[in-house]
Amino acid sequence: MGAENATIHEGACTCGHVRFRMTSDPLFVHCCHCSWCQRESGTAFALNALIEADRVELIEGKVEIIDTLSASGKGQRISRCPNCRVAVWSNYGGGGDSVRFIRVGTLLDPDRIPPDVHIFTSTKLPWVVLTDDVPVFEEYYSTTEQWPEASLERRKALIAKLKAGGSG
Repeated sequence: MGAENATIHEGACTCGHVRFRMTSDPLFVHCCHCSWCQRESGTAFALNALIEADRVELIEGKVEIIDTLSASGKGQRISRCPNCRVAVWSNYGGGGDSVRFIRVGTLLDPDRIPPDVHIFTSTKLPWVVLTDDVPVFEEYYSTTEQWPEASLERRKALIAKLKAGGSG
């Protein structure tokens, strides 16, 4: 994991109160076109970088955690800046506090984190045009078929840590 750990991505909210750092590349990046993400983001899709919570450092400020409904029924916890209210990451019910879904648009260099997949395209807005270079799924996908081997190994280590009683 040497080269991977050398990759750092910093981000911030709009007002700069909340500043954070991803200490490695994400596990995987979703571009979600579901109607829930459209409504929550106020735009055509949400772009989220999935990463282990212990690979995200809060550099400055504090986040306010808002419990929010989700289509799955498991809910999500959205971490927002208490000043400008920008969402910087979420934790979804399935992954608990161990995996953060970083809002790619809050990164200082969001162009360094393109999507790995487009999901829930069955509700994609018709004027969003997708190309053939990124896999497209009408709903969700198989993690074991889409994630790179290194990310699957990190996922396996995270699951083992959680089963052993460690925190994310």
